[in-house]
Amino acid sequence: MREIWGPTAVQARYEGRVDLGNTQSGDGPKYRGRGLIQITGRSNYKTCGEALGLDLINQAELLEKPQHACMSAAWFWATRGHNTLADEGKFETITRRINGGLNGLADRQMLYARALKVLS
Repeated sequence: MREIWGPTAVQARYEGRVDLGNTQSGDGPKYRGRGLIQITGRSNYKTCGEALGLDLINQAELLEKPQHACMSAAWFWATRGHNTLADEGKFETITRRINGGLNGLADRQMLYARALKVLS
């Protein structure tokens, strides 16, 4: 439940990313994507940790534990209004918000259609 880029790639990808709150040396690899939705960046770790009652700034690896990985995904989903978007069938918007592109969109749509059949 941790982003698997090598240390050099993570450093290059996230180090100094002020938009993610990565303002201190070493923030890039320390606050790499973790959890089921891949919480990324010092500011997201701080906000998520506060919401979940976890010290993610000093113990970032807590998001690798299954219970915290799931809780962080639920927090991310809820705080960004994704449930409303899902109810409206706006999977493209959700996919773009979570990963910046449309990777996995067709699979999500297929799983949603299957879930609707099972739950109806």
